[in-house]
Amino acid sequence: MIKDKILKNYIQALKKIGISDSQAFLEDPKYFNFGDYSGTAPLKFSKQLSKNPISIAKDIKNNFEKDNLVEKVEVVKPGFINFWISKKILYNNLSEIINKNESYGKTDIFENKKVLVEFTDPNPFKEFHIGHLYSNIVGESLSRIHEFMNANVKRANYQGDVGLHVAKSIYGMQKNMKEQNISLEDLKNKDVKEKVNFMGKAYSYGANAYDQDKNAKEEIIKLNTKIYELDNSVKELYELGRKWSLKYFEYIYKRIGTKFDFYYFEKDMAKIGLKYVEKNMKSQVFEKNKGAIIFKGEKYGLHTRVFVNSQGLPTYEAKDLGLISAKYNDFSYDLSLIITDNEIKEYFKVILKALEIINPELGAKTHHITHGMVKLKGGKMSSRTGNIITGEELIDKIKENVFLIIKKGKDIPNNQIDNISEKIALSAIKYSFLKVNTGHDITFDFKESLSLEGNSGPYLQYTYVRCKSVLDNSNIDNIKLPQQDLEKLEKEEINILRRLYKFPEIVIKAGKTYFPNLICNYLYLLAQEYNLFYQKCPILKADKKKKLFRLALTKSVGIVLKNGLYLLGIKTVDKM
Repeated sequence: MIKDKILKNYIQALKKIGISDSQAFLEDPKYFNFGDYSGTAPLKFSKQLSKNPISIAKDIKNNFEKDNLVEKVEVVKPGFINFWISKKILYNNLSEIINKNESYGKTDIFENKKVLVEFTDPNPFKEFHIGHLYSNIVGESLSRIHEFMNANVKRANYQGDVGLHVAKSIYGMQKNMKEQNISLEDLKNKDVKEKVNFMGKAYSYGANAYDQDKNAKEEIIKLNTKIYELDNSVKELYELGRKWSLKYFEYIYKRIGTKFDFYYFEKDMAKIGLKYVEKNMKSQVFEKNKGAIIFKGEKYGLHTRVFVNSQGLPTYEAKDLGLISAKYNDFSYDLSLIITDNEIKEYFKVILKALEIINPELGAKTHHITHGMVKLKGGKMSSRTGNIITGEELIDKIKENVFLIIKKGKDIPNNQIDNISEKIALSAIKYSFLKVNTGHDITFDFKESLSLEGNSGPYLQYTYVRCKSVLDNSNIDNIKLPQQDLEKLEKEEINILRRLYKFPEIVIKAGKTYFPNLICNYLYLLAQEYNLFYQKCPILKADKKKKLFRLALTKSVGIVLKNGLYLLGIKTVDKM
């Protein structure tokens, strides 16, 4: 990449003036009037050289080899040195975008690397809530970004099909079936959504009973043991409920655009995790305490956690170690990402520290990526109360609003309204979740998420539609880049050229930092710049050379918007 070549020349210039800095880097200025890249070495080495930063910057400038890459180097107070890529390179990049089309932005940074991304992780017998939707959106985006960097990516899903939550749900199912006079055959005849809704309400019933009724709590605990043992008294209801949940989850995954390669279940990880812990007892990673096996996290600035309880049963902690082992056995990855919410960040610090001690190589390959909580006007959501908006309800609610807006217009045929409404609704949700730094909480705003004038997914889709409309109205199928006097380009045109050029770099940065929001920020700026250009610079009414150039610019913007939205898991639409 050009940035790497400019950085190499920058480091050579530093050496010529007596600065050896293997960690030198170039920043991306917020505004293009400060260049395409900016260096801060003059500020960093001012004391060491006993010299004014501006003087150092001037020395760097005088010793910098421009080649044909850079057209201008500028020294700015208090000691920045800014670089501008030549307009010819930016201009020629349009041909590369048009020729590569949907592969523009792809790199070989992760070539021959195997990446496993675990995300979503819903629990059967419970609702697919907004937290699961958030995890899915982040995990799918990171998967696509790494695929764009030529990694061999596999998607994994870990689901809790045993545990107290299952016992609470089945307890609630049994009670509700009896109270409402519903037979198992009646349940079987319901559609999958009705079955899942019934189980969700049953879980709420069981969770409340567990907290408020001592006798119910004892009954649920006994029921939990029966479920683990697949006792005949509960086996059929358990297996049916599990089947219904998993079928419903697959429907959701298809709707939001995810397909998993590996599925792991908690009941299968119990034995693997127990063996894994017992195998490493001799290494003194774990120790016995009051009949349990624990990991003393305080030794590492963490907290102590139980991996095997006093009854000899593996806990969540042991199962997660077993899961990591199982995933590596199935797909010997170079990088493993685990996507969860922030609430179990401290928990995973302990898990990964234990892993790091047991298997340093595997520990170094495993990273825990957290996302924040989604907040609505009702505050934090909890499936224990039963007062939640599920992931699908959120999609449906947004889609309903979009449907009504589109229905009022006359541009879209009735047979396309549902499909377009679905794409716009998912765009509104996914972009709202991803535009915030990973790890931060978000407050979802229905109105803001659908805005065609603000920082939203539909705004980007609308800009793509605008690009497509301009191209369609041009009646030119094969747009070729004409020769152009680059010094006479408008400021708005230059800004788009500079922005387009950055796309592959942004993809790499987003992949290496695990921040999809970098792509959101980039696309929003690109869309703003194109819409400003659209307002100020005639396209179809310009003279022939300008018209062809501006059409090429428009086509390139459309390509990059589509590729960038794909990385966010968002589909474009042809009409809005």
